[in-house]
Amino acid sequence: MPSHAPCKSFPRIKACRAYAAKNVATSDAGQGADCHDVALSHWINGVHPMPIANPMSCWPQYSGARTSWGINALGSCVCEVEAEDGTVGVGVTTAGEPGCYIIEKHLSRFVEGEDPRDVERMYDCMWRSTINYGRKGLPLQAISAVDLALWDLLGKLRGEPVYALLGGKTKERLPVYMTTARPEVAKELGFVWAKIPCPYGPHDGDEGFRKNVEFFKSKRELVGPEYPLALDCYMALSVPYAIKLGRALAPYGLKWLEEFLPPDDYEGYAEVRRELRGVVLTTTGEHEYTRYGFRKLIAERAADVLQPDITWMGGLTEARRVVAMAAAYDLPVIPHGSSVYSYHLQYAFHNCPVAEFINLSPEADKVVPYFGGLFLDEPLPKDGFIDLPDRPGFGVTLNRSGLCRPYPRSDQSSLEQANANKARAAPTVARARL
Repeated sequence: MPSHAPCKSFPRIKACRAYAAKNVATSDAGQGADCHDVALSHWINGVHPMPIANPMSCWPQYSGARTSWGINALGSCVCEVEAEDGTVGVGVTTAGEPGCYIIEKHLSRFVEGEDPRDVERMYDCMWRSTINYGRKGLPLQAISAVDLALWDLLGKLRGEPVYALLGGKTKERLPVYMTTARPEVAKELGFVWAKIPCPYGPHDGDEGFRKNVEFFKSKRELVGPEYPLALDCYMALSVPYAIKLGRALAPYGLKWLEEFLPPDDYEGYAEVRRELRGVVLTTTGEHEYTRYGFRKLIAERAADVLQPDITWMGGLTEARRVVAMAAAYDLPVIPHGSSVYSYHLQYAFHNCPVAEFINLSPEADKVVPYFGGLFLDEPLPKDGFIDLPDRPGFGVTLNRSGLCRPYPRSDQSSLEQANANKARAAPTVARARL
């Protein structure tokens, strides 16, 4: 009989901890995981140099700075998952202190004591246990942070980058486009295309519509006729307005029209896509959650490109299911932001052709880390590509300065939860789940 060496043993998960990180100000983009936690004068706040249309633009009291209606209210949430051998995985999201509460008081019980390789089990428990108060939004953001920390931990324990855990690279280098107020800078820096924010919406009437056209035309003149240029509408338009705007900007080479309706208006997205088919591409998904939301977008033929945010929509475990679903329909998946958490996914899947990099320098004039000062060594795009370092996990080092644990639990609490999971009995009677 042949002899076989035993498989490598893995430590169990010892602790799951959650930290709030508000304004990690150690770089020009000091916002941590919340890309809108910025100064009033920052371009992404929609005050300078142009307004940015958004769902609250229809209310004059809140039509100025985007922070006036609380887009930065939550701040960052950081999850650490520690194995028994001291190895730590890190995941982030924008759930702030409320997300920390959910992680510490609820989600931790499905993680502590578990085998870190059992990511599917832990994700399913977290998702099913939060259905009554979750399904989208804040609870899924908290789940995302835990899930990403688990993948980071697993990569570190295996000594491999996350993309290798997903099946390895499908491309030698990953191209990058830039979201920015200054597309000419994106072009100069070698980004493959640029995306700019839509300044006005239906609430600004015919004058605002004309200003939108002139704005896009002026940016086109800056970058020339061949450089691809997209428009991000951030849930601010209506179906008729989006159709009219897409047609008006098509002669100026609009690459795509992004997230122009509220995320739950699947029928509206499908109608706009039908009307603009062959004219401009339509994209959405930044504020969509779980495979069920993306299944709806796919079934409705509601977009040409899907844009999940990996730190919001359920983490890497759910994101890989979305990418696989999209592949069956030849739909590209180009995630929103998320830096390294997106890059590893995109390297591993063929239908993720390009990455987004949001320019978070205050004047949109230089390349700074997406997560600001939250990591000490976040990789940055250069000459139109993002190249990942040869490091295990997601390959970044958490900057612990400025972190606080608002809902700490004792080591004894973690131990009790871990022991409960370790003591779980295996089934003794075979039953089929059908």
